[in-house]
Amino acid sequence: MAFFHVPFRRSAPGTNGGMGNGLATGFLWAGVVAALALIVVYPTVKLFVFSFSSKAGPTFDNYLHAFGRVRYLLALWNSLLYGAATTVVATLLALPLAWGFARIRMPGKSIIRTGLLAAFVTPSYLGAVAWILLAGPNAGWINRAWMFLSGAEQGPFNIYSFSGIVFISALYAIPYIFIYVSDGLGAVSSEMEDAARMLGAGTIRVALTVTLPLVAPAIFNGCLIVFLDTIALFGTPAVLGLPAHFNVAAVQLLEFFEYPVHPEAAAAYSLPLIAITCLALWLQRVLRGRRTYVTVTGRTSAHVGAAPAVVRWGLFAYGMVILALAVVLPLACLAKAAFSVAWGRPLSLENLTIGNFTDLLATNDARLAITNSLVIAALAATAAMALGICAAYAVVRRTFPMSGALGPISVGTLAIPGITLGIGFYSAFSAAPFSLYGTTTIIVLAFTVRFLPIAYGSCASGLAAISAQLEEAVRSLGGSQATSFRHVVAPLLRKHLLSGWVLVFIPAIRELSVVIFLAGPASRTISMLLLDYSEGGNLELTAALGLILLAITLVLVVAGQSLLGRDLLSRS
Repeated sequence: MAFFHVPFRRSAPGTNGGMGNGLATGFLWAGVVAALALIVVYPTVKLFVFSFSSKAGPTFDNYLHAFGRVRYLLALWNSLLYGAATTVVATLLALPLAWGFARIRMPGKSIIRTGLLAAFVTPSYLGAVAWILLAGPNAGWINRAWMFLSGAEQGPFNIYSFSGIVFISALYAIPYIFIYVSDGLGAVSSEMEDAARMLGAGTIRVALTVTLPLVAPAIFNGCLIVFLDTIALFGTPAVLGLPAHFNVAAVQLLEFFEYPVHPEAAAAYSLPLIAITCLALWLQRVLRGRRTYVTVTGRTSAHVGAAPAVVRWGLFAYGMVILALAVVLPLACLAKAAFSVAWGRPLSLENLTIGNFTDLLATNDARLAITNSLVIAALAATAAMALGICAAYAVVRRTFPMSGALGPISVGTLAIPGITLGIGFYSAFSAAPFSLYGTTTIIVLAFTVRFLPIAYGSCASGLAAISAQLEEAVRSLGGSQATSFRHVVAPLLRKHLLSGWVLVFIPAIRELSVVIFLAGPASRTISMLLLDYSEGGNLELTAALGLILLAITLVLVVAGQSLLGRDLLSRS
């Protein structure tokens, strides 16, 4: 096991921790490598092999079945169109907000940032349910108000449409673009913008001709995240797309699991999503490699300058509209429906009730789903952080030969869409000898892999800022590697570990794309139950369960921010 135990350089003689400690350390690193191989590498390879599998042996028939119908090919094209349209709309909506937040003295910044954090933690499929109440054809409250005021026979909005799906998805993708662009603007010196203003350029012209090119990499990175997340999104297209007869690849994959079941064809059909993701990541590297985006200056501080009152207050009003569309109106609709006997009736004392919550919590399905979601998210966050800190430590400290390979393996799942990862785990662990299909164990493992890049990135960034000399000082005094980690590294990484855990827990408790292929009757989660209620038309119970999910998330966010001393949006 010496392969896995390389002493730190400049350690004092005779303080390597002994043979027992070296053996234990070797077993630890061997276990980390084995775990990554089992839950990251094996499902990925198995997915590819599974796509060629049949009872008679290797075959290409699965690919012929997966891509042999125009409807299936159209679903792939629709996914690309859906992803591109959502990315463009989200970017156009987010850029003015990010620029105003980072570059001018816009009023209400704390309100806008808090509202964007609320949008960030709200599942898009829950927002889709809320907008059914708002803009459903004829029955939606906005449409009904329009018909009442104008006398028209039908309302102007139809959320069950391609534009409706894109609108909802873009609203909840705005925080991603905002985070990248506002942070990018904060890292770019404002001297070039100041020079442009001195030469007579106006605020808008400076933003378009100077600021925008400087933050092009940040914009592209945000767009890439939104596009890749959207093409694999399941919840919103399932809630809104099916009534609109708009089929996408994520929903089509689930149809392969309906009778007659064709999981091998689903594996074949999911591989183009990985290819698209890899192509997009490769394109990012190529584009960044061809140009440089640096400013030649001796000062790198960003300047928050003044702007005309019409610009400042105009951006503030714009931000309030975005928050109203993404947070205030949806939450108000969900609250009204959750506390109503019938959501379509006017707000009155006769229509008010808490019966939806009592009926919900009285059912075994709801109690089990809430318990499963909390347990699975907590276990997945803990497992991801444990694996992430071990992998990051091995890479940053180079604890054994070829430990650097753990980095690409840990973040490599970024190239695997969530829905494809679910099928990969189905193919890898549903049959003997594992037989984990339908258990909470397979969901925890899948979530661990799904969100491992978040955990690894949080730990790696913290470790890079901690000098190895602190650990070597402990070892020179006779302490073991475990002692130096426990008493030096872990306390210094406390905030990184906590923020990483919270940032894994939040998406894990609402994740739908992965769990839809892996859950059984005893392992259903809140997200699956929300989908069932909405498809069954029981929007009152859907709203009540959605508010419970948001309340759990809100408690965690508030606790995390109070412990970290800063908002989670800046760490996400």
